[in-house]
Amino acid sequence: MTSHARPAVPGTFRSDLILFMTIAFVMSWAAWAVAIALGDAPAATAFHGLGAFGPLAGALVIRRRRTRRGEPVPARAVRYRRAALAWAPALLLLGSATVLAGAFLAHAAGGPGLSLEPGMDMIEANPGGPVSFLATMLLLGPVSEEPGWRGTAYPRMRASMNRYTVALVLGLIWAVWHMPLFFVHGTVQNELGATTPSGVLFAASSVPMAMLVCHAYERAGVLAAVATHFAVNLTMVMLGVEEPVTQAMIMGIQGVVAVALLATVREGTAAPAAPAPAPAARPDGAARIG
Repeated sequence: MTSHARPAVPGTFRSDLILFMTIAFVMSWAAWAVAIALGDAPAATAFHGLGAFGPLAGALVIRRRRTRRGEPVPARAVRYRRAALAWAPALLLLGSATVLAGAFLAHAAGGPGLSLEPGMDMIEANPGGPVSFLATMLLLGPVSEEPGWRGTAYPRMRASMNRYTVALVLGLIWAVWHMPLFFVHGTVQNELGATTPSGVLFAASSVPMAMLVCHAYERAGVLAAVATHFAVNLTMVMLGVEEPVTQAMIMGIQGVVAVALLATVREGTAAPAAPAPAPAARPDGAARIG
């Protein structure tokens, strides 16, 4: 007698989300707590980097759990397609353009001018040079986070919320998750300060950026989300964005662009969930549920 795994319904995702969030927060915050305690000691850098992988660890655990249980991929998940290879460069440019546009408008309004000097200084200070700098920018943030926040949490939250609500809520959660970095020596957040206007705006910028990255995920999956996240981070770092007026202008541009782009994604864009394989039959003829 053949038995099939139950279809993934919104109610089943609550435990997935709780488990994912627990792993992401506990692993990241524990590592960052050690980094905070170590202060400016060289070992603090390793724990700072380790903390970035909390969302990826959570994503891998949820994927393993889904596979073991024989559950289908969430209906709102956007699986990898060849089209993602075409979308990724376009969304990378778009992500960078939102930062450049905001910085340019801020300068036109009397804010600081655009300069690549801050970024070049960081590259020169990096022991591994430009390649190491770019690899670190790609790994710590885009690659370590997007399979979790967008690839795992987003489609499960979409099962019961519209894309705008999910992007907003996930952006707020993302901002809270980043908060310990304000106390880790050497981070951008630490240099800005948690209670300064720049620090507050930096934390708040997680929301419009999350909306922009959520659009990328809806459009072409995790690869596109990674590209957008990387583009925004890299452009912000290269321009050395710190002034409140520039931060506010970038947030406004990203918010408007993200809302408009999310409206263009058709409901059918996300790839349908693949049917779960039937559980292996036991010798006695009964189906075994993993």
